[in-house]
Amino acid sequence: MMIPFQTPQQVLVFKTNIKTKTEVQKLRQVLNKKAIIKWNIDFEDIDKVLRVITQTLTPAEIIDVITKKGVECVELE
Repeated sequence: MMIPFQTPQQVLVFKTNIKTKTEVQKLRQVLNKKAIIKWNIDFEDIDKVLRVITQTLTPAEIIDVITKKGVECVELE
């Protein structure tokens, strides 16, 4: 029996300027997708860090959907 190859999960980390629950609600619409396994925002961090766990999306794709919602988003290394 062959075991299908599975792409490993990756954790992508971004600096954002998220300040309000309204902004989080806007992001929830685009982040609650099948390609995103889990996501969270660290409001305690000065950079309002967004962490995204995915197997298929690239940082550029995530930045694109976040910035289209009016939120600044830059990948952290």
